[in-house]
Amino acid sequence: MSQRLTRHRRRTTSVLALAAATTLMAAACGGSSATAPSEQEATEGAPDFGDISVQLSWVKTVEFAGEYFADTKGYFAEEGFDEVTLIPGPAATPSIVASGQAFAGISDPTRVAPAVANEGAPVKIVAAQYQKSPFSIISLADKANITTPQDLVGKRIGIQTGNEPLFYSLLEANGLDRDSVTIVPVEYDPSSLITGDVDGFLGYVTNEAVIVESQGYEVANLLYADNGLPLVAKAVVVSQDSIDNEREAVKAFLRAMIRGWHDAIADSEESARLAVEEYGADLGLNFDLELGQAVAANDLLVSADTDSNGLFTITPELLQANIDAIVSADVDITVDQLFDLSLLDEVYEENPELLG
Repeated sequence: MSQRLTRHRRRTTSVLALAAATTLMAAACGGSSATAPSEQEATEGAPDFGDISVQLSWVKTVEFAGEYFADTKGYFAEEGFDEVTLIPGPAATPSIVASGQAFAGISDPTRVAPAVANEGAPVKIVAAQYQKSPFSIISLADKANITTPQDLVGKRIGIQTGNEPLFYSLLEANGLDRDSVTIVPVEYDPSSLITGDVDGFLGYVTNEAVIVESQGYEVANLLYADNGLPLVAKAVVVSQDSIDNEREAVKAFLRAMIRGWHDAIADSEESARLAVEEYGADLGLNFDLELGQAVAANDLLVSADTDSNGLFTITPELLQANIDAIVSADVDITVDQLFDLSLLDEVYEENPELLG
């Protein structure tokens, strides 16, 4: 069944939730002394976008802390959504959003681009949570200690099925021949790095690197984004139909998400708690591990550019760099075919207080 916006005739708003959300909104706006609207004013003034679902790219770990804050603090509700269902992944997010099974989704440009270019998926990236991709070649600091692309030469690198093309792009971007590296097929468990079966392991600096560190090892990271492939990640994906016909709803969703991520960045411990005790309570998550991942993610969420332009934004130079990296992996696509940041531009133009 198509997951379009479902209209409800009535919305009830908790007084306590509204008060908490209003207080946090004031804090996010730099302690503005403006008088908060009454509950009745807020409810009557908000549009009603009904229920939506959001397809996540992974299970409900701290990776989606901003979404948890937006939900639990009432930001989605304040923006006019009755219920926001966060659907855990992994999943084929572009096709799910394109088919209307979800209003929005979280994915990466490297996954959205092939769906658009090769399958004709009518979707666009309208924002990017991570300014840098978390993709990294992880190694043990007292062993291979891979810190430069040249350190890859002669090494055994664990690469998961499907991630080879981008790894080849990393080699090409740094003038390295494919034959100079031995690729070892692995799954996503980094134990092969610890046991010495591989010298380097492709993983996330926010996940596998933290897992290895938690076991007492010092790791070295070779971030793709800092070594020739400056990709963004955790992109917000919506359908072209929503951009054309539900533009205000998309903008409302972005506003709530931005507010949620401001909170998540400011409070990594609460981010971890929300993941462990509430949204991912059935996963048996480890608090210390989730906290470490939240702290690591902050370095990817915030940059000098987001300090100036706002969270989720992508500069024109970074947009083109993403396209260049994707094209190097044999996907033929342009900036305009993959991205539409006009909605985010409107959000910040209309709501400058969201700059933080």
